[in-house]
Amino acid sequence: MFKKVQIYKTDKYNMLNVEVQGKTLIVREISDQWGEECHTFVSRPEMLHWAENRFKPESFEGREEELAAIMEGFRSV
Repeated sequence: MFKKVQIYKTDKYNMLNVEVQGKTLIVREISDQWGEECHTFVSRPEMLHWAENRFKPESFEGREEELAAIMEGFRSV
């Protein structure tokens, strides 16, 4: 059985989930614009580095608490 962690979900078509499969972390990003993207990481620091580059503070001006919640979700995995 794999552990599945939901980072965010705004509706049925916009969500981000992390699946922990042993040592492998699989990030599934589903959006209404791009469909489903899947990213595979072999370590937690590698996933956190990707998340920091993917969710830049400049993109969340005025929504800093949303960015903090997303990053806290990644750190809790």
